Amino acid sequence: MPRLTQALAQAHRSRGMLAIMFLDLDRFKLINDSLGHAMGDLVLKQVAHRLAACVRASDTVGRLGGDEFGILLGTLHSASDANLVAQKIGQSFSEPFRLDDSERYVTTSIGISLYPIDGQEEDHLMKAADSAMYRAKQTRRNNFHFFADEIQAPSSS
Repeated sequence: MPRLTQALAQAHRSRGMLAIMFLDLDRFKLINDSLGHAMGDLVLKQVAHRLAACVRASDTVGRLGGDEFGILLGTLHSASDANLVAQKIGQSFSEPFRLDDSERYVTTSIGISLYPIDGQEEDHLMKAADSAMYRAKQTRRNNFHFFADEIQAPSSS
């Protein structure tokens, strides 16, 4: 990820903070199974537009594959900046997605890792965001979870 490499170098130089967010659409398989892949693709396009509307022009939104998306939030002042973006995303998903002649509600689970709090290397930060996303899905879908919270949470195994 050249953008992540560049953003990490800039954050390191400026002693700044950035966030990586991994998002997974909750129960998206039901949309594909019940409405077909063409409608699923339409939802994915609308999701991308909503995510882009929730971040700054300097941030990066990308589809990672399937129903997973990634967001790179550069130049944060604090973790609360990422918290606000996650809340904004959740709010944008509270509106129905319009599909031809119907509307569907879709929710998302979001995992967030922060540089330098959760690590300094790309791979570690991405794995941390992914792990936090799965924790968000396990605890209760349609929410977000910071990786740092996961370290302090008791194990459920």
